[in-house]
Amino acid sequence: MTVSMLQGLLGSALLLWTPLALAAMGGLLHRVSGVVNIGLEGQMLVGALVGALVSGTSGNWVLGVLAAGAAGGAVGLLMSLCITRLGANEIIAGLGFTIVLSGLIGYLLRSVFDVSGTLRVAGLDPLPRFLGVDPLFLLAVILIPVIVWSLRNTAAGLRLRATGDGFDAANALGMPATGIRDIAGTVAGMLAGIAGSHLVLGQVGLFNEDMVAGRGFIALAAFYFGRARPLPTALACLLFAVFDATQARLQTAGVPAQLIQTLPYLVVIAVLTATAVRDARGRSRRAG
Repeated sequence: MTVSMLQGLLGSALLLWTPLALAAMGGLLHRVSGVVNIGLEGQMLVGALVGALVSGTSGNWVLGVLAAGAAGGAVGLLMSLCITRLGANEIIAGLGFTIVLSGLIGYLLRSVFDVSGTLRVAGLDPLPRFLGVDPLFLLAVILIPVIVWSLRNTAAGLRLRATGDGFDAANALGMPATGIRDIAGTVAGMLAGIAGSHLVLGQVGLFNEDMVAGRGFIALAAFYFGRARPLPTALACLLFAVFDATQARLQTAGVPAQLIQTLPYLVVIAVLTATAVRDARGRSRRAG
């Protein structure tokens, strides 16, 4: 592989890393509060659609990103309320929201916009680029040290960790543990929605109902692999992004498309298996 090919691969990987990292950081915060967010996929899809529509109608990418974050946050809050107030199972709630949102968006595309699968929004304002990177890439990079510092040094971060470590104990100490989880779910949804807007405004320039393509679940695998720690999670996202960027090059090399499409999921399975084995060995050593 030549230097130019490596540079192209790295550039593609960093572009693909951005939405993964944003969604994974949101899922990480929700996980620290004690809830596994399986709904990142659906929240990203909503953010992608809303970001495309608002950016196109307003001609302003900032409004598109903000609207995507608000839409994702609303979905995240609603899902969190189902879990914390109604007692829904977090896995069933996350998968249920993702399935319902996917079906609803597909229906809206056909009934409201009279298109099948792909929506091209006139006047869509793409993300600007500074020195080869876009603002959401910078946001994702900045979030890593901010989250590390906040979880260790702020009252909000310590309360979030206390809620995740012991929900009943946090309640007994007078912390609004349920509300903390709802806030974490809202923030996770906001970041996932912004991640979805990057797929439209920072990458392809249109909306497709299948464009998230499992990235929400890959973000889930990333923060599991990183043990809900920001830097390892970001590095796991980079690993997945490199595999994603490699797909396009494999396709041009004549590798069957069906095999290429399964690659991200095979990597997720391998990473989760490695994580489970690592954790099991750690427990065995502690027990011994």
